[in-house]
Amino acid sequence: MSTLKLKDGTEIFYKDQGKGQALMFHHGWPLSSDDWDAQVIFFLQKGYRVITHDRRGHGRSSQDIYDHTIEQYAADAAELVEFLDLKDVVHIGHSTGGGEVIRYVNKYANGRAKKAVLISAVPPIMVQSDSNPDGVPMSVFDGIRDQTLNNRQQFYIDLTFPFYGYNREGADVKEGVQRNWWRQGMMGGIVAHYDGIKAFSETDFREDLQAVDIPVLVLHGEDDQIVPYQNAALKSIKLLKNGTLITYPGFPHGMPTTHADVINKDLLEFIQS
Repeated sequence: MSTLKLKDGTEIFYKDQGKGQALMFHHGWPLSSDDWDAQVIFFLQKGYRVITHDRRGHGRSSQDIYDHTIEQYAADAAELVEFLDLKDVVHIGHSTGGGEVIRYVNKYANGRAKKAVLISAVPPIMVQSDSNPDGVPMSVFDGIRDQTLNNRQQFYIDLTFPFYGYNREGADVKEGVQRNWWRQGMMGGIVAHYDGIKAFSETDFREDLQAVDIPVLVLHGEDDQIVPYQNAALKSIKLLKNGTLITYPGFPHGMPTTHADVINKDLLEFIQS
């Protein structure tokens, strides 16, 4: 186990495994670096160096109650990259982690990022507004806040059904996957998770997407019930200068787990291209 004490005293848990081309994975809300296990083992076996970390307030990182913003998450990632002296890194983010990646690449990479991947990611912006009229209504996020605050233990079980598409007819429901999601969620701090809802739903990434020059791969399931792909991937690809889009009919939000074989294959092809 390794931890890095950041400039503000926050301790970030990270795993740095393997040798070769560096890949850095950024997890989604309210999980931890363990959510990438299916990708970690795949790429380690392919000869890559794989770095994962628990976002501040999440997993095994210290449960700070301050600064749960995308801006801070990206700055934290930058401190870790610089501490490990990583160069030519491929950054891969899922859901909230995708927002962290595009903000990091735009504002904090300092030439250290080679490529980026956004999987089931929240950019450009989730919440409905005058400038994003077909976004997700604020009432949905208020409901998530209420459930996180008052019913977190049960909510983190219930949420796994739409997250993995387990509420669809004929779904191959795996209780172990659900329990692992719950385990990761309950390891994190409730304040970080509560404040993180605003971070992932209200942060505007449109300028980040427009500014990034490096190749960006956008992957999204067409049956994503958490981050609808019409409001995310289809809009992000229009803003990117050097983007590639792949959507998957019937795939859920948690497709890196449910369809790891497909996602890993497409990641590998992009990384090697």
